[in-house]
Amino acid sequence: MDKWHKLPVFQKAMEIQELVDHIVASVEKTDIDFEQEIQSEMIKSNISYMRENSLLIPAKIAGASAEDMLYDIKMENAAIIRKAARELITDARGIQMHGFKDIEYLDLLRTEVEAFRILFAEWVKTFDPWNYIIDRWGLFNPPGVNYDDKDPDDDIPFNPDDFFKDL
Repeated sequence: MDKWHKLPVFQKAMEIQELVDHIVASVEKTDIDFEQEIQSEMIKSNISYMRENSLLIPAKIAGASAEDMLYDIKMENAAIIRKAARELITDARGIQMHGFKDIEYLDLLRTEVEAFRILFAEWVKTFDPWNYIIDRWGLFNPPGVNYDDKDPDDDIPFNPDDFFKDL
């Protein structure tokens, strides 16, 4: 089994995914008025986004967990995970606003996402900021590295003839 399966942040993400599956099933069986077209579409969007985000989180954790993954790619995945987790809470509010009565499930989701947030923050601290290439977009560089910094690898002489001479 891959190492990311054993990560507490991944395991919590899987618990959240299972909880969201139960919430979605409960919303679909509820007595919310699905007759009003606009309200129905909004609720369907909420539960669709919840399902998508709950699937996205563990997938991005797995993708960012490769040991040789560059810092900027790990941070990009982390940003996507954070966004997805925050959207779970937003969509839970939307469902509640539309009349979903079993709010104890939504409260449980909020509690689990908060527990996930702490595990997530600790996991992100394990990212190696020195395994990087400069992010020229400037979003995910390690502290002290700017998008317009000179790349130290540019000073390494490279002669393609030397590289390919033994082939």
